[in-house]
Amino acid sequence: MTPTKRGKKSPMPAGVDRIGALPDEILHHLLSFLPAEEAVRTCVLARRWRHVWKFTTGLRIVEHEDFPRSIQDVREFVDYLLILRGHEPLNTFEVELSDLSQDDAPYLNLWARFALLCKVRELTLCLFHNDFLCAKLDGLPIVSRNLTTLNLRGVGLQGGFLDFSRCPALEDIRMRHCQIDVDKISSLSLKRLSIVFCRSALDHRVTVSAPRLVSFTLDSFAGRTPLLESMPMLESAVVELGRACTDFCHNYRSRGFCAANSAARCANCLAYNDESSNTVLLGAIYNAEHLHLISPLGMMIFARDLKSCPTFNKLKTLLLNGYWCVGPDFDALTCILKHSPVLEKLTLQLVSEEEVHKVEMKGSYSSTEKPTGISEHLKLISVKYNVVDDRVLQLLKFMCTFNIRFSFE
Repeated sequence: MTPTKRGKKSPMPAGVDRIGALPDEILHHLLSFLPAEEAVRTCVLARRWRHVWKFTTGLRIVEHEDFPRSIQDVREFVDYLLILRGHEPLNTFEVELSDLSQDDAPYLNLWARFALLCKVRELTLCLFHNDFLCAKLDGLPIVSRNLTTLNLRGVGLQGGFLDFSRCPALEDIRMRHCQIDVDKISSLSLKRLSIVFCRSALDHRVTVSAPRLVSFTLDSFAGRTPLLESMPMLESAVVELGRACTDFCHNYRSRGFCAANSAARCANCLAYNDESSNTVLLGAIYNAEHLHLISPLGMMIFARDLKSCPTFNKLKTLLLNGYWCVGPDFDALTCILKHSPVLEKLTLQLVSEEEVHKVEMKGSYSSTEKPTGISEHLKLISVKYNVVDDRVLQLLKFMCTFNIRFSFE
């Protein structure tokens, strides 16, 4: 008897909506990846799709080729969108627009508060400008038991907006190109905080109070450097002071940093010495295992903090730039090395931010020689530079005093 052949599956009838046959929960999730306008357009596909968009778990108000061009059109679209979908729960709410002015700020505030009422978990407000004129958000604190992630770009922050004491689930905040004119950034739950290319016009320092932080980034802050309160759970930190930082010593180029008790102290050094806090940065981040500390020459924050230098008992990897490698005494480098008893890897980057190093030397101590005065655990010292000049030679000679030997890569 001839064995029967396995029959082929018959093709799907023309016009069958395979995607539409998926469960509602999957469709809601899929639509959350589309720009909101495209998600709404699915309502014309078939009767099955008529109301699916109203229950999508994410709303993305982003510019694309078919997005309404005028701000007035954007306002009307988003207002109707939010009214028609109601208060269905949201995982994500994202606004990415350009050319919003301060006149548009009330709409942005309204949309954000609406998303919070929808129990949004991840909120993104991202505005792109040709200048630094930010649309200011209202100064009211955020209240949400559901919010876990907040992304802000190109917005003005004031009043109590960055008081997150009533956001117990918030763990991640990223701010970029924001105007931060608040007295304090505070959260008891926050684990990751990134402040990049932001600025403050305040005469006093913005205080950062986030005792549960495990990761912290402060990069190119314009204005007075924020004052950090204790971060006992911190694991890694990147602190890069930019040239727009106003904490520089006016006398540095002529005679170095102002002496602490000198009657000829410049205005910035005088103001710093009058502050009650012992340190601005280092006293809060000393528990980290991994640190990047970058500063232009003449910035006084690290120099002054080192006068009350804490011991970095957990620090294993450390990256420093040329600010820390000023000879012939290398006081700053000596101080931080002597206060890092378990340091394992040290990177000294003697090139500017815009440059890529051309040469790298790696050093270590021999098995028969232990380093003197610094961590016995130090396994690798990497020096990155472009040309061998007096500064590099002085640095190598200095490191040899710790029984460190180098080789070219």
